[in-house]
Amino acid sequence: MSDFVVDRVLLTNDDGIDAPGLRALEDVALTLAREVWIVAPEHDQSGTSHSISLHAPLRIAEHGERRFGISGTPGDCVVMAARQIMRDAPPDLVLSGINRGGNLGLETVFSGTVGAAMTGMLLGIRSIALSQVFTDRNAVKWHTARALAPGVIRQLVATGWSDGACLNVNFPDVEPEAAGPLTVSRQGRGLVQAIDVRAHVDPRGIPYHWLQFSRAPRADVDDAEAVVVARGAIAVTPLQFERTADDVARDLAAALGGHQLLRP
Repeated sequence: MSDFVVDRVLLTNDDGIDAPGLRALEDVALTLAREVWIVAPEHDQSGTSHSISLHAPLRIAEHGERRFGISGTPGDCVVMAARQIMRDAPPDLVLSGINRGGNLGLETVFSGTVGAAMTGMLLGIRSIALSQVFTDRNAVKWHTARALAPGVIRQLVATGWSDGACLNVNFPDVEPEAAGPLTVSRQGRGLVQAIDVRAHVDPRGIPYHWLQFSRAPRADVDDAEAVVVARGAIAVTPLQFERTADDVARDLAAALGGHQLLRP
């Protein structure tokens, strides 16, 4: 019996086609699938969330066999792969990452890594986003994700989870042998405190601005993904598009004349 878990896997990311995390993910995928396809952004697309390009053309650049760069977002890459590049034999699984840094809590809303997995889910393809948490940007433990991801993905694929959700996996910033078990988590609040604007002036005297997340530990529930990885375990959170705040909706309905939600 074959050790492969799928026939065709699609790899993408938001850090760009030359990112070290994508190279690590390719090593992982080669142990899981008969065919490994890479369709990733030509350039860093971090923070692009689920966006797709409706007002600009998309261009494809071949980087080798089954390896393509796209002039767009991670979401564009998944659509282009499933509906154009691989249209005759679409992928059985989408793996997005491995992201440089965790995608935890509120940050998942902005993440292009998670956005690619959400796009795969929209297209009816089981999809997993993978991220490697770090404390030192210059010493990311890629070897941790590379060592642990094959077993994690095999476990998750074997569950046959519903295609109504994609999975967000975060590996802790520890050595592989020190990592705790794969733990089902919830999104929680995460580490993002705010988005700040940094104002600067370029050499020609023209102002420009950088947007920057500010992060710090926040009080959270025990099964929040940020809490799970902080204690050294591997977090997996099922994510879906439905984000209605039911408690607020019920309060609004009562305040606006008693029209209730259809669901209890």
